[in-house]
Amino acid sequence: MLSSQSNKNILSLTEDLLVRVHEKLADEWDRKSFRLVCREFLRIDSLTRKHLRVLRIEFLLSLLQKHPQLQSLDLSACPRIDDGFVSLLLNRVGRGSNSLRWANWTLGLKSLALSRATGLRFSGFEMLARACPCLESVDVSYCCGFGDREAAALSCAVGLRELKMDKCLQLSDVGLAKIAVACLKLEKLSLKWCMEITDLGVDLLCKKCLDMKYLDVSYLKVTNESLYSIASLLKLEVLGLMACPLIDDVGLQFIERGCPLLKVIDVSRCGGVSLSGLISVIRGHGNLLELNAAYCLSDLSTTLLHWIKNLKHLEMIRIDGAKFSESSFQVFSTNCKSLVEIGLTKCVGVTDMGIMRLVSGCFNLRILNLTCCHSITDAAISAIANSCRKLLCLKLETCNMITEMGLCQLGSFCFLLQEIDLTDCCGVNDKGLEYLSRCSELSCLKLGLCTNISDQGLFYISSNCSKIHELDLYRCTGIGDNGIDALSRGCKKLKKLNLSYCNEVSDRGLGFIGRLEELSDLELRGLVKITGVGLEAVAAGCKRLADLDLKHCEKLGDLGFWALSYHSRNLRQINLSYCTISDMALCMVMGNLTRLQEAKLVHLRNVTVEGFELALRACCIRIKKVKLLARLRFLLSSDILENLHARGCIIRWD
Repeated sequence: MLSSQSNKNILSLTEDLLVRVHEKLADEWDRKSFRLVCREFLRIDSLTRKHLRVLRIEFLLSLLQKHPQLQSLDLSACPRIDDGFVSLLLNRVGRGSNSLRWANWTLGLKSLALSRATGLRFSGFEMLARACPCLESVDVSYCCGFGDREAAALSCAVGLRELKMDKCLQLSDVGLAKIAVACLKLEKLSLKWCMEITDLGVDLLCKKCLDMKYLDVSYLKVTNESLYSIASLLKLEVLGLMACPLIDDVGLQFIERGCPLLKVIDVSRCGGVSLSGLISVIRGHGNLLELNAAYCLSDLSTTLLHWIKNLKHLEMIRIDGAKFSESSFQVFSTNCKSLVEIGLTKCVGVTDMGIMRLVSGCFNLRILNLTCCHSITDAAISAIANSCRKLLCLKLETCNMITEMGLCQLGSFCFLLQEIDLTDCCGVNDKGLEYLSRCSELSCLKLGLCTNISDQGLFYISSNCSKIHELDLYRCTGIGDNGIDALSRGCKKLKKLNLSYCNEVSDRGLGFIGRLEELSDLELRGLVKITGVGLEAVAAGCKRLADLDLKHCEKLGDLGFWALSYHSRNLRQINLSYCTISDMALCMVMGNLTRLQEAKLVHLRNVTVEGFELALRACCIRIKKVKLLARLRFLLSSDILENLHARGCIIRWD
């Protein structure tokens, strides 16, 4: 509590000074502490807040009234928002007047995230577009109801510079044309998985939006005709073409002669692209910064390496799945001194000597992916540790020849390391984790299938790696309750934890997990010792839990599920497959969890058809994806199935 004198000193500060102090707080926790000091500090925070992410739609109206100076509003966690709710948010009656006017919070809004808002239609989008005169960025990704009429309505926001429409499956060339004609200032556009978009729409877009700097048409069935159009974009810097099956080397020749400012290109998993096409891109764009050609090439030829030599400014390259020779590494080492990231997943021919040659010149590497490079040993890890002192991320999944000696080198030199993936590295043991714990900046550690580690190893990690927010212990069978206890004491910032099939973990361990207040993702699949008592402890303690996997936890009883339905109101995804949950408990879970969007409900042997029917009715207005046994397709009423489909819910029949 503040003393009386301290209160007087605070109250003597002017509003202008308090605003300036608030602007200096960059960390969210610092800002939270600021607004908890007193009512005046809370008022200053409300008045000056620029960004707001809303987790519960029922609080949205009051939050918008408190924060009139918003520039960025994220409603992606509110899938239930619809046209009627938008009308309520936007319109308000002036005091002493019968006239309607737009709410104040819209006037300065520049960025609006509406991804997965499947209830919004053209009327809602039009109201938002007209109410927000400064709107520059909109995200409508995964809005299954977003089609051509909605695009036409959104085009009223003529000042748009950034638009993300990933997986808007009803959007066609007609809707894209509406946006292209009206939003001439558009600079960044993502159309991934918009399967109805064709060459015609892309051509019109390129003719109208001449300021385009970022364009992603990944997964679309566009052809070389689209690349011909895209080549005319003189300001384009980033081009995403991932998994476009109909483009080939001819199309990339158009890119060679166009897009003079191109810096980043992604042609990964494009089956029609070969060595010739990549050479065309490199030949025409010597200033490339990033090149993603994963799973495009069978090997690196001397011709391609000759052209790669010219990429003096290259910072990132991914050539996953290609065949390497040791001389290939020397080319990168000698000529690509600016490399900060290289991806070599499943590359054939990656050896210790090759890695030694690579890091001898590319000592500025920050990210190195050696997933499934099975020939790598401690010698390569030692060379990496000695040369790449600024390394932030190292992925070594299934590199089985790495032992504690390699981890000793990393712990001795790579003090900035933030992420390491050691999944299925059977040579990793407790001693290795002791060495690795010297990397005190670690935030992500993946140890799945490392069966030689125990609670002692987790004790080393928790003693020195307090910044860890993601930990994967999938099938680490030597881990038990004491290890979880150590984690709960030393790794308070954990947000993602995977304990699936760690069979020694019991209710006592779950009690320790309940101490992790920031935990949002928890996987407990196959834990045969846990019961409803443990689940209740998790539900009561982990208020931020958003994703929970309880598949094959067959001893969980209704007690735990009742606690879950009461405490875990932020849950968005849940897997209850093979659990012994009853009709009543399932209805409570599906009905009370108002933010739930995805549920897997396979093989619930204690749940009847009537139980499923009631549970689905309880959540049908908000659920977006549900997995059910195939036989239920013929047992559930057509009414509930049609209702779910009408609201955009995807049902996966197992």
